[in-house]
Amino acid sequence: MAAFDPEKEIPRHIAIIMDGNGRWAKDRGKPRREGHRVGAASVEAALETCGEIGVEYLTLYAFSAENWKRPETEITALMGLMTHFLKEKTPKLMANNIRLQVIGQIDRLPESNRAALEKTIAKTVNNDGLTLVVALSYGSREEIVEATRKLMEKAIDGEVDPGKLDNELFAQHLDTASIPDPDLLIRTSGEFRISNFLLWQISYAEIVITNTFWPDFRRQHLLDAIGEYQSRQRRFGGI
Repeated sequence: MAAFDPEKEIPRHIAIIMDGNGRWAKDRGKPRREGHRVGAASVEAALETCGEIGVEYLTLYAFSAENWKRPETEITALMGLMTHFLKEKTPKLMANNIRLQVIGQIDRLPESNRAALEKTIAKTVNNDGLTLVVALSYGSREEIVEATRKLMEKAIDGEVDPGKLDNELFAQHLDTASIPDPDLLIRTSGEFRISNFLLWQISYAEIVITNTFWPDFRRQHLLDAIGEYQSRQRRFGGI
């Protein structure tokens, strides 16, 4: 990968598919929850790095709509880690002027997790530094279907003229309506899949795949991915 250059363009919005926790744990003979636990340190490293170099938005794919199919013990461990992370790190979010937002089917989360999220969201709402967007119980197809349903209801009620529907109007009905599209999408663990993540929003994102498992992903890995982004020419369909 090309070297990171702080003088070149910094992506405004980075999205990360945090993959490989389970395989990291398996390779070490440890339970999957240990991979998730160590992965929390990678989240903290990504936040610190993005805040330091001037990234405005960082979106992390933490729990997909499909992840509800996993064993109940793993889901319980993940939810417990999330609540612990919020309780422990909210003071640091405040100290670093980081705002928390969440996208996804939040109503499917246990009440205790929703309460912890809502508390941190409310506490950080006026922070104007890096915005951390956490995708929880999130699926892009589900998001697109829900946006379509909302627009259909508005059309039936006469609030929307179907003839005036365009990309901008549709995007206003997505979970990410107030968030710019990602410039850079990173996937860890070497898998070449999008996994139902931000399908609409990453239409023109640069994609970087790294073989590094998420628990091992640290500052230099992120800078290397940004360096690769900086080495590319983004033409958006032009010449």
